[in-house]
Amino acid sequence: MALRPVQVNIKALDGSAVGRFWAEALGWSAYNPGVTTYVGPAGGPVWPDPVAVCIDIVPVPEAKTTTKNRVHLDLATTSAAHQAELVARLKAHGATPVDVGQGDVPWTVLADPEGNEFCVLEPREIYRDTGPIAAVVVDCVDPRAMARFWGEAMDWTLHEVTDDQAVLRSAKGVGPYLEFLRTPGVKTVPDRVHLDLLPYPGDDKAAEVDRLRALGATDLDLGQGDVPWTCLADPEGHEFCVLAPS
Repeated sequence: MALRPVQVNIKALDGSAVGRFWAEALGWSAYNPGVTTYVGPAGGPVWPDPVAVCIDIVPVPEAKTTTKNRVHLDLATTSAAHQAELVARLKAHGATPVDVGQGDVPWTVLADPEGNEFCVLEPREIYRDTGPIAAVVVDCVDPRAMARFWGEAMDWTLHEVTDDQAVLRSAKGVGPYLEFLRTPGVKTVPDRVHLDLLPYPGDDKAAEVDRLRALGATDLDLGQGDVPWTCLADPEGHEFCVLAPS
């Protein structure tokens, strides 16, 4: 049994507008299959076997607080010119520069139109084949503990683990990395951005959820009511959802 991350869930006041922004950022398309706005490669949503880790924008009534998100996206670029062009284009579509204490670094920190931070990276060989999303980055207190939990929760391969970071990626060697970075402070507000996991076709979702609880996940009540997905939190309190296969 195993789970795979299939989408990054982003909450937004204006889901359609934020969806259009992320479609522009990733060179993908925005679709409205229901209440949410789904951002993925051309061809529309493919379910229950997505071809990429995509974005799902979920409308909510609350605006983002001024607290920095503890989950963000790093975008890949192929050259210095590509990085500069992407930064300029996203600013023209509503992105704003953000100072999160990064200092003088070769990447650019921006926020989407509703304040969700993300980075446009300088070209890096490690991310040359990831597609537009280089990494999903999670701030944490203990990367080693996160590597133990998420390494057991998913079928992704652990590439690196130190006191400062843990890095996982699909065993197929495609798509973005999942990176846990040791960061001062602890989680204090609900996550504006989180991962959604999906069982493989034929696997038992309830059994997978029970397995995650045994690994240290806890149930989470966000007022979701009776829904086909299950809301959980990892051992450091980061929210995530286990989706139904259909």
